[in-house]
Amino acid sequence: MHLPDLLDLRASTAPDASAITDDRVSLSNREFRDAVSSAAALLSSRGISHGDVVAIMLPNQVEFVIALFAAWRLGATATPVNPSLTTQEIDYQIDDCSASLVVTAPELASKVPDEVAHVTDLTAHPAASTRAATAPDDLALLIYTSGTTGKPKGVMLDHANLTAMTSMSVEQFSLDADEHSLLILPLFHVNGIVVSILSPLVAGGRATIAGRFDPSTFFDRVEAARPTFFSGVPTIYAILANLPETVKPDTSSVRFAVCGAAPASPALLAAFEARFGVPVVEGYGLSEGTCASTVNPLNGLSKPGTVGLPLPGQEIRIVDEHGDTIADGRPGEVLIKGANVMRGYLGKPEETAETILDGWLRTGDIGTLDEDGYLTLVDRAKDMIIRGGENIYPKEIENVVYQLIGVYEAAVVGQPHEVRGEEPVVFVSLTADATITEADIDAHVKAALSKYKWPVDIIVVDEVPKNPVGKIDKPSLRRRLAAPAPTA
Repeated sequence: MHLPDLLDLRASTAPDASAITDDRVSLSNREFRDAVSSAAALLSSRGISHGDVVAIMLPNQVEFVIALFAAWRLGATATPVNPSLTTQEIDYQIDDCSASLVVTAPELASKVPDEVAHVTDLTAHPAASTRAATAPDDLALLIYTSGTTGKPKGVMLDHANLTAMTSMSVEQFSLDADEHSLLILPLFHVNGIVVSILSPLVAGGRATIAGRFDPSTFFDRVEAARPTFFSGVPTIYAILANLPETVKPDTSSVRFAVCGAAPASPALLAAFEARFGVPVVEGYGLSEGTCASTVNPLNGLSKPGTVGLPLPGQEIRIVDEHGDTIADGRPGEVLIKGANVMRGYLGKPEETAETILDGWLRTGDIGTLDEDGYLTLVDRAKDMIIRGGENIYPKEIENVVYQLIGVYEAAVVGQPHEVRGEEPVVFVSLTADATITEADIDAHVKAALSKYKWPVDIIVVDEVPKNPVGKIDKPSLRRRLAAPAPTA
């Protein structure tokens, strides 16, 4: 499905069926199409046309999706902007992609650079038939990476990428017109856009935007909206699994849930599924691959601890440091191939050439493939700790720590050492009723792992830090370890 044509098709075939809802408004297919037409006319009146870039800096709300489709209706590219970024970070993204216009909210307008025009009311213009022809290779999205190793890079995704990714998702999860997603992840991230909005809409279903995730009201929203699926990150499942035992929601409408963005503990997902009766399938993907590349089957053999099989139309290879395929189960870098692989990084041809080789996307992740083709992530290549010449994968230590009752979250990072290079340190947060100590964790790890993998320190914290997408923020933990000790 070519996404710029999607809303016209939905409005003509089922005009009164529900399309998209948030905390304030609910739009039918006809109303959604008309709102996008109005927004497109407004953007056109502000000079937006084919090939321009429109930045969308909004919280999770219907207007975000309206702006997205309005940009596509004009042949423009959309770049989602995280509203919580600093003014300097926002300025960098808008300047890097040469955005002509920013769609934002009144309370955020002060963050918009002075030299860039912005709009705050997408419905302040009569609807019109304004639209432009778009081709599959026209840019649709510019998704900016987190920039943990330098300035954020703009991932170029064209309409062919999105068509491929949504088709893969619809097939993988058997989505149909009865599908109803509940969005709880941020819309400035490709997972929120693709999995929770575009895929159900392409399937003929609908989406509810729940706004910012709140564990105290999440299941109330589930009971009220009756969604069939939602997508979250491990932190969300950890929070929900540790809610008071008095929380006993009706989750009978939910067919499945998806866990991605970061590796999850098999024990955590099993605990969530056992408590709430909702199957959780763990998947894996990158923005550079338009969101998802593998997932455990919903109706088939699921292997806990793996991130599943390639989605339809994708291939996975494991290669060594020379780029040669590893076929014997040893760990190596994960490579991905498919119509979902990005066009490249905006304005960075050299980095694009280093990342995409003969159509294969180098992920920078280390993994293994078993005899059935299931992918297990060992770790990020950049997260690997080299201690006296020995390779240590933090995820292996983290998985052992997660075996202990009372562990809420765990993160292992390398601490600089003058002689050995790096040494592993564990940061851990505990559940409210936990009785375990650092000594208990230390003893458990030492009983399970070889001596060279033993952490030199176990630090209990109130909360393991996260980045805006909900992933554990390991760079901030590394900075904490690298900082000089305070003087008395």
